[in-house]
Amino acid sequence: MKVLVIGGGGREHAIVWALGRSARVTEVVCAPGNAGIAESVSSNGKPVRCVAVDVGDLAAMVAVVEAERPELTVVGPELPLSLGVVDELIRRGFRVFGPTQAAARLETSKSFAKEFMQRHGIPTAAHAVCTTLNEVREELPRFVVPVVVKADGLAAGKGVVICATHHQAEQAAAEMFSGVLLGVEETEVVIEEFLDGEEVSFFALCDGKHAVALAAAQDHKRVGEGDTGPNTGGMGAYTGDGLLSAKMEQWLLKNVAQRVVDEMSMEGSPFKGILFCGMMMVPRKDGTTQPTVLEFNTRFGDPETQAILVRLETDLVDLFEAAIDGTADKLDIKIRPGASVCVIAASGRYPGKYVSGLPIAGLDSVGDPDVVVFHSGTAMKDGLIVTAGGRVLGVTAVSRATSLSSLSKGTASGPRSAGGSALWDALGKAYGAMAGISFEGMQFRGDIGWRALRDGL
Repeated sequence: MKVLVIGGGGREHAIVWALGRSARVTEVVCAPGNAGIAESVSSNGKPVRCVAVDVGDLAAMVAVVEAERPELTVVGPELPLSLGVVDELIRRGFRVFGPTQAAARLETSKSFAKEFMQRHGIPTAAHAVCTTLNEVREELPRFVVPVVVKADGLAAGKGVVICATHHQAEQAAAEMFSGVLLGVEETEVVIEEFLDGEEVSFFALCDGKHAVALAAAQDHKRVGEGDTGPNTGGMGAYTGDGLLSAKMEQWLLKNVAQRVVDEMSMEGSPFKGILFCGMMMVPRKDGTTQPTVLEFNTRFGDPETQAILVRLETDLVDLFEAAIDGTADKLDIKIRPGASVCVIAASGRYPGKYVSGLPIAGLDSVGDPDVVVFHSGTAMKDGLIVTAGGRVLGVTAVSRATSLSSLSKGTASGPRSAGGSALWDALGKAYGAMAGISFEGMQFRGDIGWRALRDGL
């Protein structure tokens, strides 16, 4: 079959890579793609073709699909979902993987998501939705510091500010309302209780009726080592056996993912696609944990997807079609034992203002079959691959070892028990490959997975 992927980042490169390994796929087209995707070759030896498109232009995306006539379209990023590209393609009779515009509000509107969770008893932090700065001033005294200020709309992972004082929170909200912080004026801002603990990204495949566990991962949002500095779109992620206990995975599936699917259906917006549940595992005084939802995403995460898909043994097309056809509960999703990691190579000064167009050296030096370099922000210039974004590459490695200690055994905030050999192996491969790659100003975190391995550090 011919598959078209909308998007051009590291997540889409990973999706294209996984589709290229499917025996069912005869042709892959990516719109707009990037330099790495354009160099991809599928398992049948055919190159992946990239087609130019603006993912912020609904009519242009529909026109590309109309011209290519794929048997399956996969929507990667959140922006096309927010514009309703899935609705438009379904209306024209195309098979498409991803949620409708109404269902995607779980991600595209923080206020909708918070109020949805409150209506349906899904555990989340205390919050207030504010439409003016005066409302922010009125609500802030209810919250102890630190306090979290969130932009209501899409912000590429950079719309969350943790504030040490009420004054800082008021200033952050003012910058969101004015457009200074994110470049677009927010009409609503969410003030939220700060939760402390360990974050986990839990992914479920949803078909409008059923939610099925796919994988769990841990992202590293802060730009600096030790989780310091401003938030980014993600500087790296890892996944592995035992990241969540079987008991915790089933709890999240039943009490979060399946409840979202059930209640969205009841409210008239059935959810089909990937539900990304951003969880905080809050430690209780009795030594147990309270899983609490920080946010939902309504698509594959980035860079978690890169780490997850290199371990996926089930044909990715089977997952996409089950979500479309309402048969996700019939799937037997197989994940390769062991662990995997994605380390992001980012432009200098990211997430601030950075320079693009810088040549990348060493991409051909990676010879380990357990390492894949996914391109997040690259382009071709004068025959060379150059930087074209804040996050440039996702150096991703998978291990064949099978030991990774559990996040959810006892307290999620305490150190893990010994036994991270699978993760150590994957990290060694990823950082070994990273050592051979360079571009001017390149930065990356050298501590991806540090929480899992801190007993041995």
